[in-house]
Amino acid sequence: MGMDRIAAGTAIIDGKRFAAGLLEDIKLRVERARQKTGKVPGLAVVLVGTDPASAVYVGAKHRQTVAAGMHSFKYELATDTGQAELMALIGRLNVDPDVHGILVQLPLPAHLDAAAVIQEINPDKDVDGFHISNAGRLSTGQPALVPCTPLGCLMLLKDRLGQSLSGLHAVIIGKSNIVGKPMAQLLLAENCTVTIAHSRTRNTPELCRTADILVVAVGRPGLVRGDWIKPGAVVIDVGINRIEVDGKSCIVGDVAFEEAGHAAAITPVPGGVGPMTIACLLSNTLTAFCRLNTISAD
Repeated sequence: MGMDRIAAGTAIIDGKRFAAGLLEDIKLRVERARQKTGKVPGLAVVLVGTDPASAVYVGAKHRQTVAAGMHSFKYELATDTGQAELMALIGRLNVDPDVHGILVQLPLPAHLDAAAVIQEINPDKDVDGFHISNAGRLSTGQPALVPCTPLGCLMLLKDRLGQSLSGLHAVIIGKSNIVGKPMAQLLLAENCTVTIAHSRTRNTPELCRTADILVVAVGRPGLVRGDWIKPGAVVIDVGINRIEVDGKSCIVGDVAFEEAGHAAAITPVPGGVGPMTIACLLSNTLTAFCRLNTISAD
């Protein structure tokens, strides 16, 4: 499954290195924002319950937020926290002048209404980009806070393809509100021709073979085989799947990586899209801060 098992002519898109550079740039821009306003962005992360993976994610977000020079506010609530209590906390964060970004770590415990919680967040502080107002702004070409994973995918694509994606055919496998749909909107805004495939699509392999850009986000290990990929395509693998190989646990993507040697470039799993998510979260927090303070984000 390693990078040594792909053809030498295929470029590996190093998301880890790109994210590190983005975080350094964010740190510089946070300092410039501080010099302009006397304040720095503040990110509030709310964790309900004791899910181990969520706790790891929240810890990583806290460390990166502090490293970027931002204020980090962590709210760790008990598993049995009620809907009203959680909504009240979000209401306080919505009006807190020191908080410019709000993120509620998903998944929430089953007794909580996650959709209602997301819609309670002030759209201008919704750094996950999940609020319906941000989804609507994105789909109509208005300034929006964009979900972090597709935003990171777009950054990697533009870096690889020299900024201009105009006229390219992009196929996205997966229609989720978190990745597939916002990814389609971002690529439409770049003047790509966009096709979305999903579990009910009848000719997915044939569609994929026409793609200059192939983005896969379905959570099925090795779904996309080598003969689905057009020679010279750029492949963005969003999938993160834990499987057993020879008795050992490993993480793989939704694309059969070792079969993609005829692609022009591909993101590895791990080390591709994953590292971009927190970097884009902090980028969104800085964007929200600048908009709320009516200053340039540069």
